Amino acid sequence: MTSSPTDPQPQDALLGPSDIRELAKALGVRPTKQRGQNFVIDANTVRRIIRTADVRPDDVVVEVGPGLGSLTLGLLETARHVTAVEIDDTLAAALPATVNARLPERAQNFALVHSDALRVTELPGPPPTALVANLPYNVAVPVLLHMLEHFPTIERTLVMVQSEVADRLAAAPGSKVYGVPSVKANWYAEVKRAGAIGRNVFWPAPNVDSGLVSLVRRDGPPATTATREQVFAVVDAAFAQRRKTLRAALSGWAGSAAAAEAALVAAGVSPQARGESLTVEEFAAIAEHTPAR
Repeated sequence: MTSSPTDPQPQDALLGPSDIRELAKALGVRPTKQRGQNFVIDANTVRRIIRTADVRPDDVVVEVGPGLGSLTLGLLETARHVTAVEIDDTLAAALPATVNARLPERAQNFALVHSDALRVTELPGPPPTALVANLPYNVAVPVLLHMLEHFPTIERTLVMVQSEVADRLAAAPGSKVYGVPSVKANWYAEVKRAGAIGRNVFWPAPNVDSGLVSLVRRDGPPATTATREQVFAVVDAAFAQRRKTLRAALSGWAGSAAAAEAALVAAGVSPQARGESLTVEEFAAIAEHTPAR
């Protein structure tokens, strides 16, 4: 008899500090800054993340960067299915054994993809409904945007990222930290900060604070005749020289300052405005006047 996601699970299924260190020692794993490896060692933090992510018994969750499996085990206790994407050879090889050892009755609901998340365009099993991840800080934004682009069935996302990155992702127009990540994330979803995470729940403890970001996918992108690529090209150009007016910042994109002004006026946006003041809908309106090449 197999267990359902709602069956009670052993209290010791999740990994604690000693479990993490013993696993790492057995595998000869030394966390590397290059891959942003900071393993969560606090089971209560794992449970908090899963509650905040609103993981449900019928969810199919994709996790990026599972590491030694702290969050993976918590997700498996709750969700219908979990697919973990891991780039590290040693960690990818070890994770299925950890799942089998600590949650054997749920092992059939787990899949591992040994790959760089930025190269993953399809996943085994049912389409994912949720993304929950402690993202490596050095690639957090590219990975998040890649997953949202390639897996449109992901309805809800909760990622743990560096606190400053969380601020940028959730920033609103007019904020000093509003920029490319803010606009692009907002293209896909409603974005908000969902809490802070202390340094002492990680091993090794990072030198930065962490934050949770919640993203709930929109019913669709903003209504526009422009493509996502066209909109993102405008966003990139606007923030490449964020201190300049849009007339100047978009001159390269448009071919000239005069052409940029014409596109802005046609979109109902002041040529003297700056990118940090525009909504994603306004960027889309400008992109509708993308110059012919």
